[in-house]
Order: sequence, then structure tokens, then C-alpha cells
Amino acid sequence: MLHTFVAYVEDLPGVLTRVASLFRRLNINIISLTVGRSERPGLSRLTLVCEASAEAGHRIRASLYKLENVVDVDDIAGAPAVTRELALIKVAATPRNRSQIFDLVEVFRARIVDLTSESLMIEMTGVESKIEGLIEVLREDEGRILEICRSGKLTMRRGHHTSGVLKAMGAKTEDNADADNEPAEIAKERAVVEPE
Repeated sequence: MLHTFVAYVEDLPGVLTRVASLFRRLNINIISLTVGRSERPGLSRLTLVCEASAEAGHRIRASLYKLENVVDVDDIAGAPAVTRELALIKVAATPRNRSQIFDLVEVFRARIVDLTSESLMIEMTGVESKIEGLIEVLREDEGRILEICRSGKLTMRRGHHTSGVLKAMGAKTEDNADADNEPAEIAKERAVVEPE
């Protein structure tokens, strides 16, 4: 089962090392990892995809909560969400096959972002299967693909807002607005760490 964890982490050195070490200790392979600035000052948004059982998913989420510098964690596996990935693909292009590549890019709703006499660069944003489809077609002509650079998956829940987002929208929230989404073991840990 694929799990997608979205975590808000403090923007400090060593945080990614702690996250990677946790997955190494649990002997779980990270399929995709994307980190960038978030809507919260001083916090980065980390999106991590891994394959694990449902039971292991709860254990991973609880373990992520325990890590220093991790502020919030959400496992959105199976939840309605929008997922996108970015790919830059550099392909060999000559005056003879350039128009064919332009037509292919148009079909896949990608775009050309760089063009030289020997190559061109395609930028494509979409779901993983769509990007894989373009790469597969480009690979039919051996030697056409020169380089591929892909981001990890970026995922956001549909219609679900954390207390931080609701506060930014001006909605009234309680400090424990996300408590219903926490597994019981995490709620207990928070009660011990943050007594009322």
C-alpha cells in the first residue's frame, strides 16, 4: 500500500537527515521525497511517499511525530487529493525531427522551455502516468532522450484545511482542530508532552 505523508517541519539543518534515518531504521524505502517552503513562516512542507502496510503506516506517522523539529504530520493515503509531478526532459532534436517532437509535446499538453541547435527541453506537469506516457513514447526512438529530471510528488488534500490554513482564511478554530485526525497513540503522546 502506498502512503503519502505530508509533514510540516522546522526549516533547520539536519531535519531531512532525521527523517531519512527514521525510514532507514524502519527498513522502509522512500519512493518520493519533496521539500519546499510552506504558507507558514519558518516551516517547510515535506511530502514523502513510501510503500508499507496499513499498520506500518500508523507506526510511521507516530514515529514522524516524535522526531525533533516535526510540527505536524498527515497521512493522506486514500484521501481525496490532488497529486502532481514536474518533469524536465532534454531530447536530441535535429531540424528534421523537431516538428515531430513539437507535435508530440502538443498532444501531451507539455511545453518547450529551451531550444538549441542539437536539443530541446520539455517541461511537463501532471500525474505520474501522464509523464511516464510521454517518456515511453520518446524512448521509442533510441537515443532521443538525453536527460530526465523529475520532482517528487506534490500532494494536497481536496477540501481539507488544517488549523493553520483556516486561521489564515480568518475562520475561527480551536488549538486542537486537527485532534480528530490523530491516531490514539499520537494523541496520548501529545497529552504527555503538552499538558494542559
